[in-house]
Amino acid sequence: MDVNYINPFLDSFTNIMPQLGFKNIKKNSIKLNGRYIRSPGVVVIIGLVGDIKGNIIYGMSVDDAKKISSKMMMGIPVENFDGLSQSAISELINMLTANSATNFSNDNINIDISTPTIIQGDFTANASSEKVICVKVGIDELSIEVNISLEKNAL
Repeated sequence: MDVNYINPFLDSFTNIMPQLGFKNIKKNSIKLNGRYIRSPGVVVIIGLVGDIKGNIIYGMSVDDAKKISSKMMMGIPVENFDGLSQSAISELINMLTANSATNFSNDNINIDISTPTIIQGDFTANASSEKVICVKVGIDELSIEVNISLEKNAL
């Protein structure tokens, strides 16, 4: 996997999260993982096709997902990670990944994204390639793991 595929995703966090009221966005850590991604509580998987292909597996704790969805819903308290808060998190991931697609297009890399799939619980997700770059992004006091599993599409 090309490490240059990381920056469009990091840039999407600095573009999108401040629009939702989050202030401090930073890359906390980066590491290379295998294809199996352990869920931290909530996982959203989104596929990419086009000049590059694969998937992005976003992960966060249930508590962080509730806090993020609360902020997205103008501060409405989120006691349970229910359908409405799940929808907010899915929309956030859709916005982040769509912004990443725009960032890729600025480098003449064209991709389309799938509809996000959100899963909650204790499980292991299977990425599309053997090597996955995991970037932990800090958003104020919250954290989102971005597991990037992309390859250049052979034409």
